[in-house]
Amino acid sequence: MKTINVSLNSIERVKSFVNDINRYDFDFDLVSGRYVIDAKSIMGIFSLDLSKAIELNIHADGDKLEEVLQLLSPYTV
Repeated sequence: MKTINVSLNSIERVKSFVNDINRYDFDFDLVSGRYVIDAKSIMGIFSLDLSKAIELNIHADGDKLEEVLQLLSPYTV
């Protein structure tokens, strides 16, 4: 598992983020305070405070993890 911080401060960023991570079979969790949301759920994401950076837990390793980190680089803080 790898944890990074992401910024999803607009509707367009949320939509493209969800589309990007839905390409993968493994799990992604967004953590904001005491809330843990499935990052593939667009409705779940909109229930969070998007004005701040959000912690993203990526449940992958190896080559796929590196591929995902490169894909998510536009969202990282």
